[in-house]
Amino acid sequence: MKKALPIIILLVVLVGGYFLLSMNYQNGALGHKQAADKSWADVEGAYQRRNDLIGNLVNTVKGAAEFEKSTLEAVVNARAKATAVNIDPTNITPEQLEQFQQAQSGVSSALSRLLVSVEKYPDLKANQNFLKLQDELASTENQILTSRTRYNEKVELYNNYVLKMPAKFFLSGYPERAFFKADAGAEKAPEVKFEF
Repeated sequence: MKKALPIIILLVVLVGGYFLLSMNYQNGALGHKQAADKSWADVEGAYQRRNDLIGNLVNTVKGAAEFEKSTLEAVVNARAKATAVNIDPTNITPEQLEQFQQAQSGVSSALSRLLVSVEKYPDLKANQNFLKLQDELASTENQILTSRTRYNEKVELYNNYVLKMPAKFFLSGYPERAFFKADAGAEKAPEVKFEF
């Protein structure tokens, strides 16, 4: 019995140490996961603000001018597609993020066409409601950029925590998260042409 006592004590210390180390890594990973989830919610909130503003912008444009119907429909349809894409923040895959980004790019593209078309309507350009919405939209685009940047920062911290050894050994239930990436072709500068 006396010979077995040191082995029992060693086993208790090893199991207890393993439990405490595992608990420490789990709690750390949970903190990083929560920060990344909150950042994702901020991204969604910024996109939601843009979607809300688009509805007001379309209604203002509709009421202020005989506007190209196809341009307005493109904005409304792109907005509908973007709001239909739902992502589970606890399990964001690169594919889901790409699908979300494509839908949001469709909104940006349609919105750009709308704002370019507005140039043909001087009364609309002078409309205070339209100008205010345009300023809010520009501000919202900056919020989206900031939210996406902060999300990537939180994902970097999370991924570094859960993928490094020895934490990775204890955190098999915490998968790597995807980063926001630039749209395809974003690395090329746009060609600007002035035609008079």
